[in-house]
Amino acid sequence: MDGLYEGLSTQLDKDLLRFLTCGSVDDGKSTLIGRLLYDCSLILDDQLATLEQASRRFGTTGDSIDFSLVLDGLEDERQQRITIDVAYRFFTTRERAFVVADTPGHEQYTRNMATGASTSDLAVILVDARKSVLPQTKRHAFICSLLGIRHLVLAVNKMDLVAFDERCFEEIATGFSEFAAGLGSASIRAIPLSARFGDNVTRRSARMPWYRGPTLVEYLHSVEVSGGASELPFRFPVQWVNRPNAEFRGFSGRIVSGAIAPGDELIVAGLGRSARVKEIMTYEGALDGAQAGAAVTLTFDSEIDIARGDILAEPREPPEFVDEFAAHVVWMSDQPLVPGRSYLLKIGTRTLPATVTALKHRIDVNTLAHLADKTLGLNEIGFCNLSTSAPVAFDAYAVNRDTGAFILIDRFTNETRDDRLRAAARQQHSLAGTDGWSETAGGIEGTDRRDPLVDRTFGRREINDRRCHRKEITRFGPAHDAARRRQCAARAEP
Repeated sequence: MDGLYEGLSTQLDKDLLRFLTCGSVDDGKSTLIGRLLYDCSLILDDQLATLEQASRRFGTTGDSIDFSLVLDGLEDERQQRITIDVAYRFFTTRERAFVVADTPGHEQYTRNMATGASTSDLAVILVDARKSVLPQTKRHAFICSLLGIRHLVLAVNKMDLVAFDERCFEEIATGFSEFAAGLGSASIRAIPLSARFGDNVTRRSARMPWYRGPTLVEYLHSVEVSGGASELPFRFPVQWVNRPNAEFRGFSGRIVSGAIAPGDELIVAGLGRSARVKEIMTYEGALDGAQAGAAVTLTFDSEIDIARGDILAEPREPPEFVDEFAAHVVWMSDQPLVPGRSYLLKIGTRTLPATVTALKHRIDVNTLAHLADKTLGLNEIGFCNLSTSAPVAFDAYAVNRDTGAFILIDRFTNETRDDRLRAAARQQHSLAGTDGWSETAGGIEGTDRRDPLVDRTFGRREINDRRCHRKEITRFGPAHDAARRRQCAARAEP
């Protein structure tokens, strides 16, 4: 057992790269990951036997193994031959550890793709060599750039179906590079491959001698990503005020960036209050220091007012603290975005009302042109102004993903539609979007359907039950008031 723990520790100590596969539907994303795991001997014998059985039942490759089924484990995914949900897989090689996210290509599941991209350092964007770059390919590339991914691999797949033609590959690579020039400073590596047969996945293909670049795995081993969250300024969103008795008061949460040690001075972002760290507590006891990723409880040498939702930060590098900011928005609801509607904005551990005050422009994903518009539809991307009911602390998303991230929540149904959407303030690349107005709140006269406190008039039971609406409106309507006046007048007569 000790040997097992030592082996796991060795794997976890390796440099970790998080990446995703994305692109349009049927471009071979799941097949590529399955082939990569198979060629690296990372599929166990019992898993391989199950895969062979599933390939005979659900596969689309004849008698050979259908590698897309390695991660497409849902029954609906296998029956429809598509990827619906995000599937994660941790694996290691001798050089590096990886977490790969297999994301769907269908446009209606773009929100799931954004979920996988929100924690990735690199994106493998697949293109079918027969179809070239499609609008969904460009949409995924743009979302990756909004989410701060600065390393893109253009994997031109299914080269076997175009006879491994060099000209076809060069045309696709050139066209994508011209489009990606508007995405910022992302590095791009184009690799021709055949995921089904393993060409240029882990081994160099003899059928493409004209390609002299690295294989996919060689590039994944060599790419260098930016420093980790521990190198960023200290940020600690307070999740819970830990007060088990009158003798102890601590503040619990997860360190999202930076490092801390007893004696360090911290401030409450935006409020100016400061104190020095007395102890860093965990379940196992006190620590001499902690860094990003650690869940701890902090105590201070003096009493200061700290509540859930506050962010503790370094005094020398505090976050922004404002109530109005701008963000790029990817709208992921069937209901259009309409400026002026009110939502709940959840940023870190804090939730407060917010409004999209203006849509400044919509972005054409094919040309990246800025277009004037009044609303955003499903999967459309725009640049918006937002206003919150109180100032919030944040960093630009390009600097810190955790403190530059928020979700919008419907105030009636609590629907988010997407749970890992990102936004950055001060016009940094970002992502946000949700809607979904409750049908049960409609048709109530004399009330604002966007006001969550509407039940002060009618009561929560009446809000959630249409059968009560007319009854309550009649009881408190003009007819009822007139009847009450007549009763009062009759009682006042001598």
